[in-house]
Amino acid sequence: MADLKALKSRIAATKANAKIFRAQELIAASRINRATARSEAQKPFAQELVNVLSAVAGALTTVHPLLEERSEPKRAAVLVITSDRGMCGGYNNNVLKAADELLEMLESRGTTPLLYVFGAKGVNYYNFREREITGSWTGFSTDPELEDIQEPVEHLLESYLASSEETVMSPAGEEIAGCDVIYVVYTGFRSMLSQIPRVHRMIPIEPVYDDEPIALGEDLLSDKVEPSELNPEYEFEPNAEDLLDSLLPRYIATRVLASVLESAASECAARRTAMKAATDNANELINDLSRQANTARQTQITQEITEIVSGAGALAESAGRD
Repeated sequence: MADLKALKSRIAATKANAKIFRAQELIAASRINRATARSEAQKPFAQELVNVLSAVAGALTTVHPLLEERSEPKRAAVLVITSDRGMCGGYNNNVLKAADELLEMLESRGTTPLLYVFGAKGVNYYNFREREITGSWTGFSTDPELEDIQEPVEHLLESYLASSEETVMSPAGEEIAGCDVIYVVYTGFRSMLSQIPRVHRMIPIEPVYDDEPIALGEDLLSDKVEPSELNPEYEFEPNAEDLLDSLLPRYIATRVLASVLESAASECAARRTAMKAATDNANELINDLSRQANTARQTQITQEITEIVSGAGALAESAGRD
């Protein structure tokens, strides 16, 4: 039978852990609404930016460097978005697994990957495996701001525009070759219970086409077009090339911010789910240990009563002989 003192010590320790898990669950739950609201709030701006970019790109007679595909890319930048803290279940493991699969695919094609990491957990993961990290940024995984991603976005743009044929300065101050393609690996938020790791090619920018069904009327005269459905015509000042040079970096920064915000919402949801499961497991363990402690206490009491009765009987027998 387990020692009663040891069981009481384990019960006290488990209760203390349960309080920590419950507190982490409540903190994560309070942050989810804000994180999801911020992720949703940036989508209208991003969509309008895409519409304007489509109009500007359509007015160009040449292809912008950020839109042009490069044949046989030699070097690829991979931005991996992880968390700064743990206690969030398989959140980091899933996104790091997706990133490793992407790195293996690039290496199998003869492309040299350049690893960039957001979040302390990702940095620790690759440092432990002795994998070279070209650049890393930490400290903002649960509450990212646009200022937090300005430096990495500027560096990635500079690296891509330089291409693999020229060199740029790395975040660590070293001179390195540029890249020909940029990927981002992050965790997409689907629901409170579902967060999916995603891999997107960020640069060159992939065009997005909206396949909308065309509703035809009974005849040509009855097919009316609503004014809101007409595509607006733009006049560009300055010219379309200068506007695209200004808008494309903003669009890329917006995409990175959207990925970071969605990852923050996913992290909070994953942490809440993990901490709720940990709290439930701790409470279940407390109940099991309490039953064992009660059983041990009952056994101890029964043994004490048996010893008392045996002692009393021995004394009575001894007195009778005297």
